[in-house]
Amino acid sequence: MKIISWNLLRLIGAAVEDVALLVQEYQPDLLLLQEATKEMEHLPNLVGGHFYRDPLPRRIHGLAAWSPRHLHPPKTIHLPKSPVPMNIPRIAQLVRLGDVTFANVHLSHGQVRNRLQLTYIARALDGPAAVIGDYNAWGPTVLHGFRDVGPREATHVQRNLLHFRLDRCLVRGLTCASARALKKGKSDHRPIMLELAVA
Repeated sequence: MKIISWNLLRLIGAAVEDVALLVQEYQPDLLLLQEATKEMEHLPNLVGGHFYRDPLPRRIHGLAAWSPRHLHPPKTIHLPKSPVPMNIPRIAQLVRLGDVTFANVHLSHGQVRNRLQLTYIARALDGPAAVIGDYNAWGPTVLHGFRDVGPREATHVQRNLLHFRLDRCLVRGLTCASARALKKGKSDHRPIMLELAVA
């Protein structure tokens, strides 16, 4: 399975036409998006397929999944909140493709909080699974029973100066034949693309 994940940078980043070009060039089996606005709901009009978007509570953006194949409606789980006032509530979008569950994530910025959110997500997953998206994590991410198979290069550029590896993929019961970061286009994140198979 070819999987692509991309944080779009909501209103000022990649537009639906940019996402359509990515789909046409790489032909993924599953595309996972973060910071997807309502505009992204037009993606099937450009490339066909099946699309689901789950907005974050009280936000104009959220998580979205597209596939050329039929997708069952994803399950949405609410993640542990940060005690910090004004912190964005976070969700995970659980997408089933064949025998594999993919958790599409855009985790909190707090380095303790996003690790707790990962543990919470792992408890909701059965069988072969991947947790993929914008982790907002610095340093290693360790999750019992999972391996980090995402690209090792930086995927996010902050203010055109600082480079971070924020977009990641942890898997359980899957093998990874390849993983790489693609050109970032209009977003401040590079899409990541992985070739995964059930072990």
